[in-house]
Order: sequence, then structure tokens, then C-alpha cells
Amino acid sequence: MFPILPTIFEDSGAIDYAGTRAVLEYILAAGADGIVFPGLASEYDMLSSDERLQMTARLGEWIAGRVPLVIGASSPDPELAMQFARAGADAGAVASMVLTPHRHAKDPQAMADYFSAIHAASGIPVMLQNAPAPMGVGLAVDEVAWLAEQVPGIRYVKEETQPSGQRITQLSERAGDALDAVFGGAGARYVIDELVRGAKGTMPACEVTEVHVAMLKRFAEGDIEGARDLFERSLPLLSVQAVFRWRLTKAVLKRRGIIGSDHVRAPGPALDAFDQREVDALLARISDLIPLDRVPGAASA
Repeated sequence: MFPILPTIFEDSGAIDYAGTRAVLEYILAAGADGIVFPGLASEYDMLSSDERLQMTARLGEWIAGRVPLVIGASSPDPELAMQFARAGADAGAVASMVLTPHRHAKDPQAMADYFSAIHAASGIPVMLQNAPAPMGVGLAVDEVAWLAEQVPGIRYVKEETQPSGQRITQLSERAGDALDAVFGGAGARYVIDELVRGAKGTMPACEVTEVHVAMLKRFAEGDIEGARDLFERSLPLLSVQAVFRWRLTKAVLKRRGIIGSDHVRAPGPALDAFDQREVDALLARISDLIPLDRVPGAASA
């Protein structure tokens, strides 16, 4: 379980470093196996290069080796991607997560050269993030496997192109020893299917990390039905998260008393009054799974 750490902002739009660290400590206290930053849920494309580098350095100091850090190094500019990956390595990251760049969508060798350069610049393994358009390219399974075979530095894949479960099975069979692990994503909305098919973990948003940790623990212990129970109970909230993305994550974190502001920089639909009431109702229904004193309506749930 490697949740994506969101970037917390003050109401002014400036980065709230204390708030971001509070979320990090919540994730670690919930039992996460590692941290990923920045990803889509971090609003990474709304951060300046300097902000990403500063946050990377701070994360290295805050985590201090307690869990593995995967640094998001995605950028259409290969020089920036290499700089982000090097900064991650300096901060103690165990891998860099990199989206497939649109500029090389039709040129497999250029794509391979891009990932090779990032690995060479940082010295840490690469996790190829295969997200669908418009975020990524959405490479075919054979294309991902070919890249893993051509670029020794690619040791992991985060597979988010649908159907992710089928693709994880096919990629694991096709790539073989060229990959150490395939992870799922997509907000953990397909996590049980992905795990059954051989995914080694998942990288969701972080608003209910303790639920996801408990889910994966049950699965690892062979309690598949128990894992499914937690999956089914969390899925309604994850369905709302699929629409509102970082806004839902921050709305929940604020309700739970972990952050003070739910300000976002990224565009997208906002929660209206009806949505806000629905979020409260959904949180109340899982109030036995998360700290009761931080969930609206939990006392009467």
C-alpha cells in the first residue's frame, strides 16, 4: 500500500508544508508500506519545478528512511524529469515514477531512450506509469513489456490503463523477469481484481488509508472475503473520488481534522451542497473503520 501524498495548500494557494506533513504522518500512522509524491492526486502539474524540488527534499527529511519513498519524476521535458529523479535519489527515494511522454507515443526507441536517460541520471529504478490519455499514452501490453526488456532500469510498472486487471495478468506473463513488480492504481477501485491477478500492491489517494491497509493485510493473510468486505464498504466513497479527485480527498482529510484547508489549484468540478451531504453520509457509514471523533455524523451512525 503506497498512497499518493497530496500537496496541501493554504487558502491563499501557497503550499502548506505543515499541513502536508500532517497528512504524511497520518498515512504512516495508518500503516502504509510507502509513500508516493508527486502523483496526479498531488496536483503535480500545478506545482512549479522549484516547488517539486523543495517538497522532494523536505519529504526525504520528514520520512527519514521510515518507509520507502517513490518520487514522481514525470515531465514532458526530459531534462526536468532527470532533475526530479536525481532529487528523489538525493532524498532517499527507492524509485522514480514516470509517465509515458506524449511526444514519444509513436516512437518506441525514443521512449526507451527517455526512460534510460532518467535511470542513468538518478541511479534508482524506474516505475513506468502507464496511464491512459489524456494523462498518459496508454501503451499496449506488448509495448510496455518491450520497454521493460529494452531498459534494464525499468523495474516496476503502475498499470492504470483499462481493463487494468487483464493487463496486469498479461504484463506479468509477457515481461517475466524483466519486471520486479506490477502495481495497480486508479484510486483502488479495482484493487481486489488486480491483487488476484498478481499485482504486488496499489497506489491510491490517501483519504482512507487505514481501510486500504487493512484490506491488503486481509488479502495477504488469505482472508479474501474479508478483503472484499472492506473493498465493498469503501467503494461508494471511491466512486465519488473518481469524479471529484483531489477535491474529494481534501474534503475528507479536512473533515477528519487532518488539514485546515481543502484548497486546490487544479481545475475540475467542485462539490456542491448535495455532494457535501453525500460525502458526510458515506463517511458516517464507514465510521467504524476510521477514527470516530473526526467523522461528521459518526456519533449517531
